[in-house]
Amino acid sequence: MNSEFQQEQKRVDRVIETITERISRLEKDTSRHRNEVVQIRKHFWDEVKVNVDTFDDYLETIIGLRQEAQALSVSQSTHRHASKRLAALRRMQEIPYFGRIDFMEGGTSTPEQVYIGISTLTDESGEHFLIYDWRAPVSSVYYDYQPGPANYVTPGGVIEGQLEKKWQYLIRGGTLQSMFDTSLTIGDEILQQVLGKGTDKHMHNIVATIQQEQNRIIRHDRGRLLIVHGAAGSGKTSAALQRIAYLLYKYRDSLNADQIILFSPNSMFNSYVSNVLPELGEENMQQVTFQEYLDHRLSKQFQIEHPYDQLEYVLTASNTPVYKSRVASIRFKASTAFFEAIHSYRKSLELAGMVFKGISFRGTSIVTAQQIADRFYSHDTSLRFHNRLEKLKDWLIKQIEEAEKAERKKPWVQEEIELLSNEEYHEAYTYLAKKRGFKEEDIADYDMEPKALAQLIVRQKLTPLRKRIRAFRFIDIKGIYKQLFVDPLQIQQWLEKTPAEWTDICRLTVNALDEDKLLYEDATPFLLMKELILGFQTNSSIKHIIVDEAQDYSPFQFEFLKRLFPWAKMTVLGDFNQAIFAHASEMVDFQTLTSLYGSAETNVINLTRSYRSTKPIIEFTRRLIPNGDRIVPFERDGKRPVLTQLSDHADLHRCIASKVADWRQQGYHSIAIICKSAEESNRAYEALSSIEDIKLLKNGSLEYEQGVVVIPSYLSKGIEFDAVIIYDASQQVYGDESLRRVFYTACTRAMHDLQLYSVGEPSPLLQNALQEHLIQA
Repeated sequence: MNSEFQQEQKRVDRVIETITERISRLEKDTSRHRNEVVQIRKHFWDEVKVNVDTFDDYLETIIGLRQEAQALSVSQSTHRHASKRLAALRRMQEIPYFGRIDFMEGGTSTPEQVYIGISTLTDESGEHFLIYDWRAPVSSVYYDYQPGPANYVTPGGVIEGQLEKKWQYLIRGGTLQSMFDTSLTIGDEILQQVLGKGTDKHMHNIVATIQQEQNRIIRHDRGRLLIVHGAAGSGKTSAALQRIAYLLYKYRDSLNADQIILFSPNSMFNSYVSNVLPELGEENMQQVTFQEYLDHRLSKQFQIEHPYDQLEYVLTASNTPVYKSRVASIRFKASTAFFEAIHSYRKSLELAGMVFKGISFRGTSIVTAQQIADRFYSHDTSLRFHNRLEKLKDWLIKQIEEAEKAERKKPWVQEEIELLSNEEYHEAYTYLAKKRGFKEEDIADYDMEPKALAQLIVRQKLTPLRKRIRAFRFIDIKGIYKQLFVDPLQIQQWLEKTPAEWTDICRLTVNALDEDKLLYEDATPFLLMKELILGFQTNSSIKHIIVDEAQDYSPFQFEFLKRLFPWAKMTVLGDFNQAIFAHASEMVDFQTLTSLYGSAETNVINLTRSYRSTKPIIEFTRRLIPNGDRIVPFERDGKRPVLTQLSDHADLHRCIASKVADWRQQGYHSIAIICKSAEESNRAYEALSSIEDIKLLKNGSLEYEQGVVVIPSYLSKGIEFDAVIIYDASQQVYGDESLRRVFYTACTRAMHDLQLYSVGEPSPLLQNALQEHLIQA
């Protein structure tokens, strides 16, 4: 083994020598290409003779411009590719590869040694591979098979063969620290080492530790919709990010990062995952939260409630009079039944019910709302809905033109003319002269008629009205949506059943709309209503969307996303045991999503193995949820979670400060004190402010911070910490069954250590774990 180890180290040395030579060469090339780009930009116009005297001169100018622009584009592209390759090689200098397979293709007598790393490397001839990219077809054998019969898929067909051996390497700084023959070693040694380490402020790529079930997600390439339902810590998000890198590699000629969107849970999560793709030499995809999209589309008209404010209300306002009605409203407006009702309501507007805004100018009505409605419902009713609206718009523009003629003779126009400054008068004079065909040198000969100036002034004053009409702002979308709730009985014509609290729901909705507020549960339905009336603003350039923490989205929102990105494939990742929003009951599991594209276009992958936490933590957390026995812990030893019962909050804060000091001494870099809500987080942060460098993470935090943080349960989703303190796991705080998923989510953030405190009687949610001695009390 020793001589074999030495041989492998020699190979590492040779590979790093090759990488170093390539880096040196590329640095010179990159510098040269950069200078070329700078020079072309600097002298761009020197190289082009601009002459438009004759058509031939004009044509020559255009051709010259095109040639220079093409040269610049080629130089920029060459520089970009060289820079990207240079960055990959620099990363490979540290860790050139992490695995090897000895694969004997059918029909051959000797196995090929295939070394696998984050990027391809060939020898000087370019014919022999020193390292294969982890995304190459042959590399899938490394992730999918143990020694024995194996195959992989190439564009030319399936390659059958025999996997003779599989090795894992741990190389750091160019030194081979260890190597494992995985056919002889029990367990995944590299994975054990990676999971045993501390966290930092960014998620990292997992290409060296991808498991077989994660590889299925990464390389999946069938159908429109891939649903990944995975336990907490099963590597869903990591696999999804490697999936993006794989797609960018496989379809590099037809797909770029700008054509992929990741819908993430919050801005802090965006920061947390921002390193993964650059580590693999790929550009980051677009990242957005669904709330950011809603704000982009609706915030000019409304103050939109943030989803976390809605959740905060659900977690803290259970004693308020309208609580039950509000929760019923959240659930109902998330349903596909309400989605269909909105569609039916829009359809009914073809016959009656459209609400319009009258058009006035200088305090005088040009067309009343009633006149617009009468016109809409009495003319061109055989046309399609959107065509009727186009015709109505054209008619309104004509009404503006008629009004314009009448306005020109009114006294206010003469007053406006008299108030013009010299500069404004000169601008109007020049504009009208050019409009009449006068050239620059002949403008002084133009004799401006007062009538023409009056016409110009009136037209300019009416321009904002024309813009409003062309943008269909004469349609009162808010009034149309509100109309659905003004009469609680109206919706019954499109729905078989309404919630028992429907009358209260209607009152809540109308009150919010009257204050120009849009409750979060109304934001997507309102936008759908708007799109159905005005026409969908679809995005056809996006080819793939990834929805993380998908259990937080309603069926309504998924239907909306499908229509928003009509040509995109969708990857949906989530865990229903972490479904903490009030609308979660509307989507019992992801099977309801198969109706989006049909079962033939939908594939479901379940991840049951959890890697984040130690085995004792997983054995505890899986007892907190129904069917938790389906979750399989990875074999990583650790301490049992601890529950400490205290008599008051003063004692609680002393214990937390002491525990944080102990963990810091153990070398933990990230310690989270997780509270149920933002309200509880604020109180905890104030009480624990004596802890050095303690930070409060709240909605709106843009970056995930390391160190000791106080954080609400719902903001901690998707993030992992070395050690976690559950601030108060008492019956008073977590006494309600509805909080089971919130509690489970908070506990599953811990990688190595989990400490629960309870001021008074512990939560009944802990009963099973206590009875089975899975938690140290």
